[in-house]
Amino acid sequence: MGYTIVQKIIKDHLLSGEMKAGCEIGLRIDQTLTQDATGTMAYLQLEAMEIERVKTELSVAYIDHNTLQSGFENADDHRYIQTVAKKHGVRFSRPGNGICHQVHLERFGAPGKTLIGSDSHTPTAGGIGMLGMGAGGLDVAVAMGGGAYYITMPKNIKVELVGKLSDYVGAKDVILEVLRQLGVKGGVGAVIEYAGEGVRSLSVPQRATITNMGAELGATSSIFPSDDATLAFLRAQGREDAFKPLAPDADAVYDECYTVDLSALRPLAACPHSPDNVKSVSDLAGMKIDQVCIGSCTNSSLADMLTVAKMLKGKTVHPDVSLSISPGSKQVYTMLAECGALADMIAAGARILECACGPCIGMGFSPKSAGVSLRTFNRNFLARSGTADASVYLVSPEVAAASAIAGVFTDPTTLGKAPEVALPEKFTVNDNLIELPASPEEAKSLTVERGPNIKPIPKGEAPAEDLSCKLILKVGDNITTDHIMPAGAKILPYRSNVPKLSEYCFTVCDKDFPERARREGGGVILGGANYGQGSSREHAALVPLYLGIKAVISKSFARIHMANLINFGIVPMTLANEDDYDKISEGDDIAIEGFAEAIRGKDSATLVDKTNGARVPLVLTLSARQREILLAGGTLNYTKQKG
Repeated sequence: MGYTIVQKIIKDHLLSGEMKAGCEIGLRIDQTLTQDATGTMAYLQLEAMEIERVKTELSVAYIDHNTLQSGFENADDHRYIQTVAKKHGVRFSRPGNGICHQVHLERFGAPGKTLIGSDSHTPTAGGIGMLGMGAGGLDVAVAMGGGAYYITMPKNIKVELVGKLSDYVGAKDVILEVLRQLGVKGGVGAVIEYAGEGVRSLSVPQRATITNMGAELGATSSIFPSDDATLAFLRAQGREDAFKPLAPDADAVYDECYTVDLSALRPLAACPHSPDNVKSVSDLAGMKIDQVCIGSCTNSSLADMLTVAKMLKGKTVHPDVSLSISPGSKQVYTMLAECGALADMIAAGARILECACGPCIGMGFSPKSAGVSLRTFNRNFLARSGTADASVYLVSPEVAAASAIAGVFTDPTTLGKAPEVALPEKFTVNDNLIELPASPEEAKSLTVERGPNIKPIPKGEAPAEDLSCKLILKVGDNITTDHIMPAGAKILPYRSNVPKLSEYCFTVCDKDFPERARREGGGVILGGANYGQGSSREHAALVPLYLGIKAVISKSFARIHMANLINFGIVPMTLANEDDYDKISEGDDIAIEGFAEAIRGKDSATLVDKTNGARVPLVLTLSARQREILLAGGTLNYTKQKG
């Protein structure tokens, strides 16, 4: 039996475990990336492990999230990351150089390599044939220190692409169709591998849009073959030496197979408040809109921007619509300026934002009250835009541009022939905003600068033998990390200050939660299915740890969040019977019998509801390594114990 692409890469990087479904495996990591919303914690953790020099082939620290500097906090974090990166052997991408995933694709991504990043959209790199995975900052710090990255051996899902995209139908429509078929939980425990003759018609930026939003499927990663299109992209970047052909064996076996006919696709939109709530744009046509945002790590490539510029040229944005455009990188921004496309955007009335994540994470450009916002982004979770009652729709750049002009939801296929966009054979390459680290000898004399907003990392503790507390919070299905630890311009500056950040924990669901958690001294949280989906932000585990949360019980967990809970000593447990969810109420006094004993070696435990007498069986699906981490009170303690 032959290997899939993912199996080939895993085989080449396997450090421990067996390549059998459900087994925990440890992988050698070639490259890492961090961004500034998660990076400060990652580097504090690297320092806490007393790692003098990173041991990966390449590690890059990007500044792209917290770029709105309305106070000293973000600027202080940037300076900390810049100085700690220089000292410890990490390249530093300065503010303005671009969004981490776009820049990494352009300048560092390589077929067949492994990459983990402290951002859930790191699988963007799969567009170039790289196994990219989102991870918590602590996992990234461990990898930078030379440690393995642990995952459950994923199953393989093949998506066969046939046909060719029609005019005004884009890569965004491809991934929205996959989301429509599989849903936000359809990729859990799997890597999505794209195959078929339709792949050849897609450029690397188009492929990267598709792999980027594999995160919304809950997938461990997504990947495309490395072929002639990959070589052309790398050659345009002056990096053809990084090319490596990569394809599955003819007799490779997949766990599940789906088909998407590219020629049959029409423009799609993800409706509020989930990326898998997909409808046809033609069904939404005529709906009044208030705002359009084009950009983010999903759709900010040169090809996307040139398409938008051609559609806007000679036109004016509707007077009732506010349009923002965020180029994905300095390279893209520069080339738009050089060819005149930027002028066409400005002339049409677009507001050009910096090369950063911006509105995607609620960092500015929030919609008006109850506004309808069309965004080429990857997530439309409730309140993520910064406006709690806004309705956010995820669309392609083509739909976004057409709708911005019309003032209503518009199907661009009704506009006639699409503009032709020709990409240059060579891209403008200027890496002057990527700082190289100091040499090991120079690094000895360097000082890392820390601002007053940077606070110590909360530390976990070994679990008590028996746990008695309150069920401090009960939430429903598909709770995202945005629910647990919101983003936005008001909150993001405190990402390096967990005590302050704790004031906002779960306030999207329950504004009284932080105070209640402090008053009760913590407790246990009960969640529904797919608990912790979305961002890789480890703050969604760090802050509950600070507030005294000892365990989280749910119907099921999202992969990255479950790993983050374990990293910080919070025990993830699932209900043996999902119907038991209704037997426990928020505020009940509960006990978990033999709590530490269960962590030490059992696969089950029992929750006793002291308020109503119910007995609820729980399941602990943990590897031996994860049990050791929890017994140590988290990965930092475990790492120190192991030396």
